[in-house]
Amino acid sequence: MISIDKHVEHFIVAHRTGWLDWFFIGLSRVGTLGLIWIVIGAVLALLWRRPWLLVGVVAADALADLLAGLGKDIVQRHRPFVTQLGAKTNTHSFPSGHSATSFACATILSSASPRLRPPLYLLAALIAFSRLYNGDHFPLDVLAGAVLGLLVATALLRLAVIRRRSRPALRQD
Repeated sequence: MISIDKHVEHFIVAHRTGWLDWFFIGLSRVGTLGLIWIVIGAVLALLWRRPWLLVGVVAADALADLLAGLGKDIVQRHRPFVTQLGAKTNTHSFPSGHSATSFACATILSSASPRLRPPLYLLAALIAFSRLYNGDHFPLDVLAGAVLGLLVATALLRLAVIRRRSRPALRQD
């Protein structure tokens, strides 16, 4: 499996198109620490007057980033350093924090607006793919990060539903 992972990474890097480099480097930058997702969450929370949406996005972003960092400390897989575009990264590779935060935040945001689901997940997928294109991760790192992000967001959404149901009803006297 690891051998196939390395071959796919080499294939993607070998087929870069120079005129797209700026695009994928930019996607990685805006995806750093989930900043683009926090901006999107803040804008939508203001427009829709739903402050809980921003709280959910920040929580998903922070938790996914924290868990991805713990995963990197546990697994300690080296990055494909030879082929990195953009800013060099010296942390471990597995799982991808960009993928984790992107998919966690896209899931939270799409739960609030299902009609935005396609563009949100497209942005998350593009940010995740940028990590492969830029040579910062192997495919399994990105896949694991995406799954981690989906799990984090799903857990947070379920926790919110449980919390809402457990609140006592307001009495009207």
